[in-house]
Amino acid sequence: MKDLLKNAREQKGLKTREVAQMLHIDQALISKFENGQRKPTRDQLTKLATLLEIDFDTLLISWLKEKIIYEIGQDEFALKAIQLAEEEIKRNAFKKTYPISAALQLLLNEIDNLKEKVTRFRSFETEAIKQTIALDYIFNSNQLDGNTFSLEETIAVIQKGETIAGKSMREHLEAINHIEALRYLETLYSKSGFISEKEIFTLHNLSVRGITPEESGKYRTTDTVQNETSYNLPRFNTIPKLMADTFLWYETNKIKLHPVILAGEILAQLQQIQPFAFGNNKVARMIMNFILLQQGYLSANIKGDMASRMRLEHALNEAQTSQSKELLLLQIAEAEKKSLERYLNLLVYQ
Repeated sequence: MKDLLKNAREQKGLKTREVAQMLHIDQALISKFENGQRKPTRDQLTKLATLLEIDFDTLLISWLKEKIIYEIGQDEFALKAIQLAEEEIKRNAFKKTYPISAALQLLLNEIDNLKEKVTRFRSFETEAIKQTIALDYIFNSNQLDGNTFSLEETIAVIQKGETIAGKSMREHLEAINHIEALRYLETLYSKSGFISEKEIFTLHNLSVRGITPEESGKYRTTDTVQNETSYNLPRFNTIPKLMADTFLWYETNKIKLHPVILAGEILAQLQQIQPFAFGNNKVARMIMNFILLQQGYLSANIKGDMASRMRLEHALNEAQTSQSKELLLLQIAEAEKKSLERYLNLLVYQ
């Protein structure tokens, strides 16, 4: 910044005394600004930029940079602190165009507090706890899509390889496939960005394997979706473009938005696109939870009972017909909070 000020003054052919007189600032201060011994105030900076015809944004950025370096530049954790501050600044800036209700903000604050506790105690997680959470998630997720297995039957099929009398082969495959899809999803958590189109195809293939083999691992080629509710279904030939737009939207907003909101937005977008002929709901929820897990949260385990199922369908309908995602985001946030609370309880009582 000192060079910006000195060079601009000299280019104007002014002496420090003259600048001091014009701006009513002590001459000694002007000299100290130019040799880096003192920093101008925000008001003085504005006056200097106007008089010396320096681009104010450029001067302000330089001033803020030096202020940050002066405050924390020598601290061993400075770079990490700056990175976290950058993420928070971007999120706060985005709130101006993405309003968050008081109820949702309260939930997000509670979620972040719980996440801090989970992070501290995560090293105590056992394989039994991990399996309990996964099985409960599979049970609820399949139930949301109409599967009639109880939790006990889901466990029997997955862990013991049993066949449940009176239940269809499709319901058995939904349970078996789901655990395989979740295991594959685990291998992707270390990715720094969004999962690729190829990985989404693999996730879909694992989810519907043996159920609709002719449709697995590829976008739908008709304007119909099997056995799933859809709103304003887009034409099949627009799906690659819509999915590309979703990838771009994610990359643009992944730092600006709270992970719970980011995950909810992606769920809403995928549910609106309905990229596959079958299995859209399950895959969309897994991608939503990939975002949460990648950021150190837990899967938002939305319950599969009839009331929760109807509430989710209503929230998705609201998101796609009125563009209001408040109901959907609240349901996801509530599910995430309960998932974190249950995880902590399992750690305490294991």
